[in-house]
Amino acid sequence: MIAVVDDDESVREALAGLMKSLGYRAMAFSCAEDFLKSQGRDSTACLIADVQMPGMTGPELHGQLIASGKPVPTILITAYPDKGMRLRALQAGVVCCLTKPFRESELLACLDSALKSRAAP
Repeated sequence: MIAVVDDDESVREALAGLMKSLGYRAMAFSCAEDFLKSQGRDSTACLIADVQMPGMTGPELHGQLIASGKPVPTILITAYPDKGMRLRALQAGVVCCLTKPFRESELLACLDSALKSRAAP
């Protein structure tokens, strides 16, 4: 299952739709807190999360998943690129940081990396 967490409904629905069109099960959430409370959390193979959201940010969500002992390969997306945030996120184990708008091929390459990292022992 691919989880998409973004406060922008159009982005959230477009990404979830893309994942479904590629044959993945996808769930969309408008905030990190809803994802954390969801039944789908434990079956999530990859998380695609916006960096800047009201409440918990994408990097904070990634950190909380690591702290819980149940990390999920994470792809962060942002409309406001910040080299420092990108470096910190990658050092914290985020698979990719993409700047909106990004090409579908970039997202799919990141998704492939994320799913391979989950399958690695």
